[in-house]
Amino acid sequence: MCGIVGLFLKSPCMREALGGMFAPMLIEMTDRGPDSAGVAVYRGGERGRTKITAFHPRSDFDWDSLLGDAESDRGATANVEINGSHAVVTTNSVSIDIGKLEADFPGLQVMSVGQSIEIYKETGLPTEIAEAFKVSEMNGTHAVGHTRMATESAVTTAGSHPFSTGPDFCLVHNGSLSNHNRLRDLLRRRAGIEFKTENDTEVAAAFVSHRLAAGQSLKATLEDCVKELDGFYTFVVGTKNGFAVLRDPFACKPAVLAETSGFVAFASEYRALASLPGINEAEVWEPEPAVVYNWEKAA
Repeated sequence: MCGIVGLFLKSPCMREALGGMFAPMLIEMTDRGPDSAGVAVYRGGERGRTKITAFHPRSDFDWDSLLGDAESDRGATANVEINGSHAVVTTNSVSIDIGKLEADFPGLQVMSVGQSIEIYKETGLPTEIAEAFKVSEMNGTHAVGHTRMATESAVTTAGSHPFSTGPDFCLVHNGSLSNHNRLRDLLRRRAGIEFKTENDTEVAAAFVSHRLAAGQSLKATLEDCVKELDGFYTFVVGTKNGFAVLRDPFACKPAVLAETSGFVAFASEYRALASLPGINEAEVWEPEPAVVYNWEKAA
């Protein structure tokens, strides 16, 4: 099962309305994934400053205590913005060590790192999660969301989607990979990648982000997924510049795309798109099997 939604705003004048358009899409996929939900939102960002979005299970965790690590460089500055059980630390430090940050603060889980990405995810119903993180109030250029029905791993915050395995990168997944254990082992041995969960989606995310980091294009990398990832899947990938969609060669998982002059939207089912403004005039289609669809912001 699981439900995926994605929204990319082509029109800059719509960016203040991103969350208001996106939250109903996420909530509409509740019956496809009532165990947990999450959203990756791309917004703001300053050159030379990095956002670190993190989760801590203790409601009384002192988020300001992270500032010492985030300001460890001489002249570095940092600030913290709390959002529910998560917080975003923004810093101009050039040497902050994510592994050390998690080790220094037991229980802390870094969800994403990048100039513009923020990831918020939790266990529970999508409506509760959307309200807890004030998703409807978010602005930005694009967002990717997921509602999970856990079938292959535990229902935990870490195991929820989206997964981020590289700067300003995220991936969500509906389906199941049959060769993820082999790929996990290969990525560990050959690339030194460490995994935080047993979720097959984290493996897919690491496969993609590892190749992107090596300089391969997003389109070529997703085409490689068709060759090297076995199973049934629909991927939606978020990057700093846009988002992409890929279905496996059998395309047995439901998927629909809609495009207008103002936005591109993706959902596992059309009903998640039905509330979008101008949807009646949109071009709506089912993405073809093993074809990469990609939209990016104008340079």
